[in-house]
Amino acid sequence: MREVYASTRDGEMALVDWDDAAKQQFLDQQFRAQSEHWAINHGGADFDLILVDGDPIGRLYVERSDEEIHLLDIAVLAAHRDSGVGTRLVRELMDEAERAGLPLRLHVEMFNDGARRLYDRLGFTPVAERGLYVLMEWNPAGGKS
Repeated sequence: MREVYASTRDGEMALVDWDDAAKQQFLDQQFRAQSEHWAINHGGADFDLILVDGDPIGRLYVERSDEEIHLLDIAVLAAHRDSGVGTRLVRELMDEAERAGLPLRLHVEMFNDGARRLYDRLGFTPVAERGLYVLMEWNPAGGKS
């Protein structure tokens, strides 16, 4: 999970003039803080590794309730991006949401154009802006909103 987290920060780490040890220390601290946040605020969520041929290539965090399915986080290692794995996993959540008659919701960073294009293509609709994030929603036909 830590390696996947670090991969999501590659762009930021490329911008700082730190040695590798300082970058690792920073990423370790940030990963611990994020993990603690998820555990405190979303303790009932599923925190899963994405595996391909037994090798970890990403993470998928999903929280389910009677009102919604909330995709908290999906991250795929750079070497496996654009392979369709993320799309497949989101479509599986859409199928689950359709069976349950619930909306599938997620937050995406405003500047994450790649993720925004994916969610737009899959039929998600922006419903609110929250700081640096856009709340997006997909509703199955006839589902609750």
